[in-house]
Amino acid sequence: MNFSKILIAWYLGNKRDLPWRSTTNPYLIWLSEIMLQQTRVEQALPYYFAFVDAFPTVTDLANAPEDKILRLWQGLGYYSRARNMHATAKQVVEQHQGAFPTSYKELIKLKGIGPYTAAAIASFAFREAVAVVDGNVYRVLSRIYGIDVDIAKSEAKSIFAEKAQSLLSVKTPDLYNQALMEFGALQCVPRNPSCHTCPFSSSCFAYQNQRVTELPVKSKAKKARKRYFNYFVTANAKGEIALQQRLQNDIWQKLYEFPLLETEAEIDAEAAVAAVNKLMPAAVVKRIDAFPVRASHKLSHQIIELCFWKLEIDGDLPVAVPLNSVVDYPMPIALHNFTVAEISRAEK
Repeated sequence: MNFSKILIAWYLGNKRDLPWRSTTNPYLIWLSEIMLQQTRVEQALPYYFAFVDAFPTVTDLANAPEDKILRLWQGLGYYSRARNMHATAKQVVEQHQGAFPTSYKELIKLKGIGPYTAAAIASFAFREAVAVVDGNVYRVLSRIYGIDVDIAKSEAKSIFAEKAQSLLSVKTPDLYNQALMEFGALQCVPRNPSCHTCPFSSSCFAYQNQRVTELPVKSKAKKARKRYFNYFVTANAKGEIALQQRLQNDIWQKLYEFPLLETEAEIDAEAAVAAVNKLMPAAVVKRIDAFPVRASHKLSHQIIELCFWKLEIDGDLPVAVPLNSVVDYPMPIALHNFTVAEISRAEK
């Protein structure tokens, strides 16, 4: 079986028309690859166009204020990608005169660029014969070739990388890599793949041995940890809102939020007032009410339960921002949506 030939033939007849596939510009390819990490294509597309419009070159991105980048990224999640992307852009400009390195070996030295992204840029932009390995590749190769190594184990990376590299089309590594990822995204999907229409069905180990649902092998994920974020939407006599920036090494780092108390369970109004007295000792709570609005934000290993408390206070706020200006700050999308709804309600 000529794996790469069959794969590329399938790709040419089934591929999606995506903007980053019609360019060899490493900056645009890199942007798309960072955005597509743990993100669906349809979700990433509008962000890709927005970033290309706002930052046409890597130099434009490097010179942009971090707040602007985070604000534009708002809603795409995994915000460390945006911060690392900014750092990478600066590195390319400062150390490489604004031109991306042209080899896998040099690309992987850039901050925020791992083996997969380096291989993608090297093969798509410079046609270097290096195979990409991601979740789609694990699934396709494990099923077709019967590789039953647990993909959560560290040794899986080298095993699958060697297999993908051995099958690589040296003359067209860009097509091979695009085809392998696209095949996993459209044909050899995680659940209920269309095996009867698959060009590899006659030689696929998993299909021939009724093991499609068993491959790839993956250890059960740990139970998601639940965290309760109690946000205090605190207004003073001027109608200004208290706002703060998340600086700790945690989710949503560098984004803005309302004063926060994190707990292991829900709290009542008495506990909320006690928390406010500690967070804002110069303020006197006149009134506190729980907003009926609640939100649950699911991340890969944790679930964030968002609770909002409305406070009226006497005294100074740590950082006072007019309500209508709050949406100009980069915030977690759940907080942004809450603020937009509150502004709309206040204007009625």
